[in-house]
Amino acid sequence: MPYLTTRDGTRLHYNDWGDGRPVVLLGAAMADARMWEFQAPFLAGNGLRCVTYDRRGSGRSDMPWTGYDYDTLAGDLADLLDHLDLRDAVLVGYAVGGGECVQYLSRYGDARVSGLALVASTTPYLLRAPDNPDGLDLALFEQVEQAIKTDRAAWLSALTWPFFAGPEPDPENPPISPQLASWLVGMCLNTSPRAGIEIYRTLMTTDQRAQTAAVRVPTLVIHGTADLGAPYPLCAPRTVELIPGSRLITYEGAAHGLFATHADRLNADLLAFVKE
Repeated sequence: MPYLTTRDGTRLHYNDWGDGRPVVLLGAAMADARMWEFQAPFLAGNGLRCVTYDRRGSGRSDMPWTGYDYDTLAGDLADLLDHLDLRDAVLVGYAVGGGECVQYLSRYGDARVSGLALVASTTPYLLRAPDNPDGLDLALFEQVEQAIKTDRAAWLSALTWPFFAGPEPDPENPPISPQLASWLVGMCLNTSPRAGIEIYRTLMTTDQRAQTAAVRVPTLVIHGTADLGAPYPLCAPRTVELIPGSRLITYEGAAHGLFATHADRLNADLLAFVKE
């Protein structure tokens, strides 16, 4: 399996499939490259070079104690792009992956990047603050931290249907199969508990409004209106408002897990954006 070693000595596992314009996919907080089960083969099969990798702390990558802040995570992305010498790349950031992409562009510029897709992204700022009064209360992160420390398998299982179906899941009409849901929970359990807590701390408490406003590459924002992980009103319209010339595609009634529940539509939207 291919690995690269980052500037701080962390080994990251990556996949590099296909030929053509490079597309680099960054996943959700406790997922690894296998999250892109439906997107990576599709994109590689449609004339693109599709690169995915396991974030530090997850999957087949090293699990260090530190390095889960946006600056370090953006540095890992920079090391990957340099290692593969990718140019004219499109970054696809999902949830916290969107924050990583924005931080990368802010710190390292866009010499290697020509486009950005933010899918269910947590940008620009989730936490309640005097100038962000409708943000999320810090107590929500503290609940997540306690759940991970107490019984994260039970916590992840309880999150499954809201993650994919939104605030009012219908048990008689699940958006994905129980088998797929179980497989995805197992994948998330391959993330270290330390990484899970610290990545959630980063995505829930970091103000990225300035970094988001500094993005200057063509940007597509895709978001579901029933997203609980990255609430639509806090994220999608505000991200679009900050990035000049960006475009929003809204998935009406869709929850956070678009990569599985709306795989065909997401694939088509990403392919069209990359091919533009």
